Amino acid sequence: MTTLTLPATGPFAPTAIVASTKSAARRCVDYFRGAPVSLIYIFTLLVTWWTLRGATDRVTHGLIASASTNLHNMQTDPLQVLVASAFWADPAGTPLMMVIELLAVMVAAERWLGWWKTIAVFAVGHIGATLITVVGIAYAVDHGMMSARITHTADVGYSYGLMALAGALAFRFTGAWRIAWLVGLGGYLGFEVVEDHTFTDVGHLSAMLLGVAAFGIGVGVRRVWGRRKAGVANYDSPVNQPKTPDLRSTMRVSSAERISATPCGSSF
Repeated sequence: MTTLTLPATGPFAPTAIVASTKSAARRCVDYFRGAPVSLIYIFTLLVTWWTLRGATDRVTHGLIASASTNLHNMQTDPLQVLVASAFWADPAGTPLMMVIELLAVMVAAERWLGWWKTIAVFAVGHIGATLITVVGIAYAVDHGMMSARITHTADVGYSYGLMALAGALAFRFTGAWRIAWLVGLGGYLGFEVVEDHTFTDVGHLSAMLLGVAAFGIGVGVRRVWGRRKAGVANYDSPVNQPKTPDLRSTMRVSSAERISATPCGSSF
């Protein structure tokens, strides 16, 4: 009978395995510690998802209907549904994919942008894409292109805000990698629009473009503001300030002028 003996030294030694495991866990904790808003948001979505899973069909329908950013709710109470819709998730599926998506995109964005910029880009995508889709639905219903029943459809979730953050993350890369990110993400979302022809897919593509635009505009504004501050700083520097005349030198010059103008032998 062969006995398996673990090595006493080297990378496969028990002490080395324990040390590497602790180091990896520490790095993981440090990584997610840099994105507190994302973790709070994920926890909130898990709580609301679990609430809907445990509720009756009638209660679930009522909660989702009251928070949906459909045309009817946007015409009656737009501010309330714009905020509430971002904190509910589809209870039909499992939350695993939701958690993976948010951990991969939102956490990375918050660690890079900071918490308030992450919230700002998320809000731009969520609100902007919702308004775009609602306007499109209103136009389609008014012109008989879609049934009026769509005005009460369920529409909640985090996907618009997430796509905006994914678009903004393109600026995390440079050169060919940035182009590849934009082409890959935009191409995939554009294919979904062509393939499925749904307003949700249009909203995803719109949110991604809004995220790119929001971050690009933010970078431009920051550069312009930086140049203005640099210009003010240069103007205020001692080198560029007008020189104050030396009163003692002025007095000496004035005295010399008076002496030269006085006739020889005269006194003051």
